[in-house]
Amino acid sequence: MIQDIDPARLDNSYHTAVPSSGDTVFVFSKNTLLCRYDAVQGTLELPVFGAFPANVPMQYLFAIEDVRYFLAEGEYVLPGFELHPIQKVRRFHVAENRTMFAVFTAFHLWKWYSTNRFCGACGHPTEHSKTERALVCPDCGNTVYPRINPAVIIGVVNGGRLLITRYRRGYVHNALVAGFTEIGETAEQTVSREVMEEAGIRVKHIRYYKSQPWGMASDLLMGFFCEVDGDDTIRMDESELKYAAWLRPDEIELQPNQYSLTNEMMRLFKENRLEEYYQKEK
Repeated sequence: MIQDIDPARLDNSYHTAVPSSGDTVFVFSKNTLLCRYDAVQGTLELPVFGAFPANVPMQYLFAIEDVRYFLAEGEYVLPGFELHPIQKVRRFHVAENRTMFAVFTAFHLWKWYSTNRFCGACGHPTEHSKTERALVCPDCGNTVYPRINPAVIIGVVNGGRLLITRYRRGYVHNALVAGFTEIGETAEQTVSREVMEEAGIRVKHIRYYKSQPWGMASDLLMGFFCEVDGDDTIRMDESELKYAAWLRPDEIELQPNQYSLTNEMMRLFKENRLEEYYQKEK
């Protein structure tokens, strides 16, 4: 998955660091990223601090091993770099996960910073906290922390088949039933509700699999497998999905890259390793 960057480690602790010439800088504008992509080499290059004018405001984000990442406050264009839509960036095939993980995580923070420039309580401009990753209203004291949306990815098993879906809008490749946790729900209740809403199916034996930070939608994704409870007739929600079917392992076409929890769960079932995984976890 995209966060699998071993042996490197993400250091997301908050610092008021000052950038130096070799530090990596993110520039986002209207859901686009300033970068240089080489499809042949499978590389994604981001600009460094030394390429910017000296007076550009920079916000420290995080570090991965000895590489520090900053966010340029504002919109900039640099020679040799282009603004690519973040959905297009997601489809880039990059040889190592570290850069893509940094992109998704930085995008998550940029969305939070850009949508909380003003206090939601009194409308006053917010300021960066000097002690923690937070935005503080100097007028009323309201403090805003990074938004993280809990959501579930669901592998619904029906004997030797898995429920495969495709979204009506957005991502075009195979997926699983998914959805956001609502107020007052447990993650397991979200699983039951989302499968019923999207496919009209009751489920049982809900088992947790893994989680994944997913900066594209400011999510923390939680993966679950479960089994059909009773009638397996699919009643697809056509407002959400354009395809839903029970597929055998040999019929499942995986996504074109290895970034997502969804793809890992589909692969586990496709390779008939699902029960082996749960036996190892006991």
